[in-house]
Amino acid sequence: MEETISLKELFLTVKKRLSLIIIIAAIATATSGIVSYFLLTPIYQSSTQILVNQSKSDQQTYNVSELQTNLQLINTYNVIIKTPAILDKVIEKENLDMSASTLNSLVSVGSEQNSQVVNITVQNEDATKAAAIANSIATTFKEEITTIMSVDNVSILTPAVVGEDPSPIKPQPVLNMAIALVVGLMAGVGLAFLLEYLDNTIKTEQDIEKQLGLPVLGAITTINMDTEGSPKQENSSTIRTRGESVGS
Repeated sequence: MEETISLKELFLTVKKRLSLIIIIAAIATATSGIVSYFLLTPIYQSSTQILVNQSKSDQQTYNVSELQTNLQLINTYNVIIKTPAILDKVIEKENLDMSASTLNSLVSVGSEQNSQVVNITVQNEDATKAAAIANSIATTFKEEITTIMSVDNVSILTPAVVGEDPSPIKPQPVLNMAIALVVGLMAGVGLAFLLEYLDNTIKTEQDIEKQLGLPVLGAITTINMDTEGSPKQENSSTIRTRGESVGS
């Protein structure tokens, strides 16, 4: 026998377990907020830009071949910036208590397509230190590239600065709490349907008809006696099995 579930039954299931769903969503949201605000360390980000420009000459004309050469060099520069040849000198300049590999993990280098501008981005727990490291990488690279590749076509376009009230890039408590709320609601609804599926108790005449496929011939109404001895009939009805009697 095929069972069909109507939208009404789904709505009734959610309504029946609504308190459970709300509690799970509230716990998930509160937990995410506590972790984001009090347990996770804020991480700040600062960026500087360097320009891979054309070689200096008496005639400052637009040279397509020279431009293409600079664009091809950018991929090489992106790799050189994150090598120990540059990062070790930055660590020495800034007196950083970390290895070159650790600093490498905090630095990201990239450029827009067909652009001669290279972005150097540094993440750190201290906003001021992040800006200082980014600027130090840019200046160190500019100094060392003349020795490494015997070229002088790099200039600092935009140094990294620290704003008056810098905001961390992560964690983002509001976003984390919103995600936790959605996940909590989904988990609560899923648990509500799971509990409903596992609940095989028989509570109404309809449950008997659904489980056994047999019509219900009758039901015994629950009757309570008040203090004066007169019977008082309740609205609900209880299915009695053979051998049970109605209590007085």
